[in-house]
Amino acid sequence: MKKNIIVLYGGKADEHSISCISTSGVLNALDTSRYNAIPVGITKSGEWVVGGEDPRSWSLDAAKASGQMPEVRGVSAREDGEGGADEASSARSVILDISQGADGFLAVDDETGEVESLGHIDAVFPVLHGPFGEDGTVQGLLEMMGVPYVGCGVLASAACMDKHYTKELLREAGIPVAAGITIDARVEQQRSGEWLAARVAEAGLELPLFVKPSRAGSSFGVTRVDEVSADGAELEAAVAVAAEHDWRVLIEQGVNAREIECAVLAPRAGGEVRASLPGEVVIDSAGSGDFYDFDSKYMDETASHVEVPAALPDELLEKVRDVAVRAFRAVDGAGLSRVDTFVTASGEVLVNEINTMPGFTPISMYSKAWEATGLSYSDLITELIEGVTE
Repeated sequence: MKKNIIVLYGGKADEHSISCISTSGVLNALDTSRYNAIPVGITKSGEWVVGGEDPRSWSLDAAKASGQMPEVRGVSAREDGEGGADEASSARSVILDISQGADGFLAVDDETGEVESLGHIDAVFPVLHGPFGEDGTVQGLLEMMGVPYVGCGVLASAACMDKHYTKELLREAGIPVAAGITIDARVEQQRSGEWLAARVAEAGLELPLFVKPSRAGSSFGVTRVDEVSADGAELEAAVAVAAEHDWRVLIEQGVNAREIECAVLAPRAGGEVRASLPGEVVIDSAGSGDFYDFDSKYMDETASHVEVPAALPDELLEKVRDVAVRAFRAVDGAGLSRVDTFVTASGEVLVNEINTMPGFTPISMYSKAWEATGLSYSDLITELIEGVTE
């Protein structure tokens, strides 16, 4: 008998469209002989919907060609510009009856008010990136419903979504991280260039600096700062950009190192934690910017390519894998994560961040790393689902 798996996608975060692309990959690779997929989308406004446009039709190539990233549509009929209603009218609202556990996913016809159960749900695969999806909020909701789900639990999801607290946990575990400070952009004084420049000097941070929101992904709101004038104008401007995404802002010292990423997999609670061969995103285009930004990651195919395994000595690759597993355990990880590290010329390995639901397309680093390690994309998805439904 097939298992019913809700694939949850979209969300309110900036990474909404990336979630849609990841979900297309998951649905197209899902073993349909074992699983019945039920896609449930979350619109940018936070409405849960079922039906409407099929995510399987979305692709990053199509998004690049059209210049338009996909998104979950709402349930209200909207005009298509020619006097007709677009296909959003076929979607239905989803409501949750927490008291009913795995049978508590209900679809509501917004015109008739008719309520229909989505049936017994064996597990949820939350292919959500960023706040309101990867940060423990949805995980907590599913915990309350008593529904098994793929991925990290509430604590690890919340801690790893917040780069500040990720660093605190890793430092406590004796795992090196980049030097930096954290500021509260809600406090007017802490947005002042002069105040920021003074704090950077006190902390002894060296240029270049990277200013980033603590709780965001896909390089949204990140600015590289190569010089700091007496009035700190550059820092003030960078903090303003980051603060558009989060009031907690990190100012980190750039690390002269290679960025090496390692996929971690632990499908079963309390089971073995495995690390893939580490990979490296190699920047190809000089015009792609000063760092691996959103366009370099998703829109400019000439900007970079992925190499797995990374061109490092075997002993250093093993060191990265060891650090990745230690970091995953330090934050109480479960299911999957991608641990991003800095590897210096002297062989030191620092952890940059931990992504508890990394990009999950067939060409994403996470899946490519496991493919290079001997685990196909489809089998990877099966392992993750079986780990919470057996």
